[in-house]
Amino acid sequence: MDTTITIGDQLRQAIEAANLSRYRISQQTGIPASALCRFCNGESGLSLDSIDKIGTLLNLTIRSKPDDEGTRHG
Repeated sequence: MDTTITIGDQLRQAIEAANLSRYRISQQTGIPASALCRFCNGESGLSLDSIDKIGTLLNLTIRSKPDDEGTRHG
């Protein structure tokens, strides 16, 4: 059974863990609060531009995780 957490789920966790309200994140990124709320509730996705804005605000980075065999797929 694959227990990999998606990037979307990781971003939701980062938003929840941030010392900023969703409203403040919305104000600082220009992402509509309603869109951010729908994303955090798992009701919709975000554009890559919006993900970039949140990542920059929260100082997030993406790192690859080697798979069990040490090979990359794709």
